Amino acid sequence: MRVQPMGRGGRFDQRSWLGRLRDAVDGFVKRSPSRFAIVIFAGLILIFTLLFSLPVARAGEGSGTPLHDALFTAVSVICVTGLATVDMATYWSPFGNLLVFIGVNIGGVGVLTLASILGLVISRRLGLRSKLMAASDTNPSRIHVGPVSERQAVKLGEVGGLLVTVAISALVIEVTIAIAMVPSMLAAGYDAFHSVWYSFYYSAMAFTNTGFSPNPGGLEPFEHDYWMQTLLMAGVFLGSLGFPVIFALARYWRAPRRWSLHVKLTLTTTMILFVLGAGMFVLLEHANPRTYGQLDAGATVFQSFFMSAMTRSGGFATVNMHDLYGSSQLVSSMLMFIGGGSASTAGGIKVTTLAVLFLAGVAEARGAPSMEAFGRRIPRDMLRLSVSVVLWGATIVAAASIIILQITKAPFENVLFDVISAFATCGLSTGLTADLPPSGVYVMAATMFMGRVGTVTLAAALAASQRRQLFKRPEERPIVG
Repeated sequence: MRVQPMGRGGRFDQRSWLGRLRDAVDGFVKRSPSRFAIVIFAGLILIFTLLFSLPVARAGEGSGTPLHDALFTAVSVICVTGLATVDMATYWSPFGNLLVFIGVNIGGVGVLTLASILGLVISRRLGLRSKLMAASDTNPSRIHVGPVSERQAVKLGEVGGLLVTVAISALVIEVTIAIAMVPSMLAAGYDAFHSVWYSFYYSAMAFTNTGFSPNPGGLEPFEHDYWMQTLLMAGVFLGSLGFPVIFALARYWRAPRRWSLHVKLTLTTTMILFVLGAGMFVLLEHANPRTYGQLDAGATVFQSFFMSAMTRSGGFATVNMHDLYGSSQLVSSMLMFIGGGSASTAGGIKVTTLAVLFLAGVAEARGAPSMEAFGRRIPRDMLRLSVSVVLWGATIVAAASIIILQITKAPFENVLFDVISAFATCGLSTGLTADLPPSGVYVMAATMFMGRVGTVTLAAALAASQRRQLFKRPEERPIVG
């Protein structure tokens, strides 16, 4: 007979405190993976807020960073937004800049993917509910609780491979782009150390769709360096596609027929928005003397494509957003609100959400019984999910805009632009964010947080809440329109 060791109070201590803690966390993850993800993200923001508040994180000698600036910077970094209330190139010390670099890479992994990794480390296994939530982060419009579809963008058995792909793809893409940027840095007159550091910094900011600049003047030294700007567009484009798309392209790049519907919708919608956005900027800004009016035709077209890519969540800019015509600011706001692909470093409501809404409109106009694309039928519950995500986003933007307008009394178009940029974690600004009082800074920080984790967790929660109902109530049609 084996005698168990006695614990405090005379009870048998059959498990260590570490084992009990692991089981408790594991139970929490299984009960509510999306809530666990929010806790993880909030915890990271708290940690980085404390770190940014340290005097060592601030350049020069003096006190630490004020709480509202430290919190806002932490939220902007972890949520990979790119908005700032301080000059990111001069305000932070080398330690502070290192925190920014590390933070955006952590945040770029994704809310639920990060939570799944931590849950795997703690519990030593990835349960079914956690796998479902990880798959929902890779493709929230295709997750099912119940019988698992064989046509998911990422099957449950591939989640482990997805998590490896997240780390490897981010590392490979960022290193490749950084190496390619070094010649541009050297040509701009920076020494070898700063050329390498700035290259890796810009590469990380591009792939994570953040948009911070480490050097004073931002992109001004590279205003006519189309190679540098092309690399930035490439990093933003790859980061905005989403890890499921990168995973599929890396695995089946020779067999497009094996791409899932999610991959095809993401690529198609992304390219359409990229081209249409550039066309709108050419049309609206070609005669604006403060932006593209002084450029020749070729430069105007290139800068319009650059603007189209960055308004999708990139955050870099070669012109002042305040100088855009009102029509161009509206187009920019629309592109920012849409954002990039699901499970990507971009924000917004996501391109697949827009695609589902468009397909629903087409099906309704044609009188078709269901939504179809690329030879596949899209379940009607995906329309409910898409509408919920859009309403959630519109509600956040409307509420934040009203509060900021009341606090600052600033022009409506500037407030709307910056609020949408915060919600969509884009990072472009008309200059309003940097001049906000502390109360407005806290509102914008909350907008960034809800915009980053809100739509994904809402989609996951709605998907997980689907349940079978063994009866149907009488049907009655209200008057619509």
